[in-house]
Amino acid sequence: MPDGKPTFCFIGFGEAGQAIASGLRESGVERIAAWDILFPHTDGERLRRSAEAIGVRCASSAAEALRDADIIVSAVTAAASVDAAQSVKAHLAGKPFFLDINSVSPGRKQETAKLLGGGARYVDVAVVAAIYPARHQTPLLLAGADAEAAAPIMKALDMRMTIAGAEIGAAAAIKMVRSVMIKGIEALTLECFLAAARAGVVDEVAASLKNNYPGLDWSKVIPYNLERMASHGGRRAAEMEEVAATLRELGVEPLMTVATVKHQRDMGQIGTQLSVRGVLKKDRAAMLNAISAAARDRH
Repeated sequence: MPDGKPTFCFIGFGEAGQAIASGLRESGVERIAAWDILFPHTDGERLRRSAEAIGVRCASSAAEALRDADIIVSAVTAAASVDAAQSVKAHLAGKPFFLDINSVSPGRKQETAKLLGGGARYVDVAVVAAIYPARHQTPLLLAGADAEAAAPIMKALDMRMTIAGAEIGAAAAIKMVRSVMIKGIEALTLECFLAAARAGVVDEVAASLKNNYPGLDWSKVIPYNLERMASHGGRRAAEMEEVAATLRELGVEPLMTVATVKHQRDMGQIGTQLSVRGVLKKDRAAMLNAISAAARDRH
């Protein structure tokens, strides 16, 4: 880091990777490379354009992306987290930090750290808020033996983090367990207000909930939760499968979590329909009507 700014490499360049990279560029980080398995394909054109707009170098492989990297950020789908680590293992040099921000169970993070061995300084990272609008300043939890070493470097780049513990999996445990509630409430919002819409009692149910939860503005909670599910349900479903794995690791039966997986996945598929996508920025009535119609068509 001759100029005081580390060189970054992103493995996976979806929404999270793009958000963090764009924020880092504005904080003065000039050397950022990215590799995504979609880059060589037609589906990856949008990702490549996003990288170029941000000022991120699109690599031709994971190995080429790693060149001179001080910090590797793994930001792939939950199911691909170990594969992402495997793709870089043979090309590690200089013991870079490996920031695993993937939403996976503590056990999966421990498996990944073991796979990388001494080739990288592995840090278990949990993203504990929406990645937009804060981007690289989104609150993070760090865990692992190398978390304390990574923190000041990240802080110098205006990143915000809290050390969750010295053991790999400590940050992931917090992320996974809180998702039982966060993503579960989203799923309950869908189930509750889809039924309310069909019964014609949306306003009445929302008003009743206000009595029990006076701190929540349900006029905002309902459309926000529905939009998140419709836009990111597929990814959220994959995360909730990791949440279920976490609960099983802890000896807790994931009854509600398994149901949340289904609701999130179903809404992710419904959210791809033009009739639903076209109303996601409109009022809750329009959203509920479109979702209700799309859900009926699925059965």
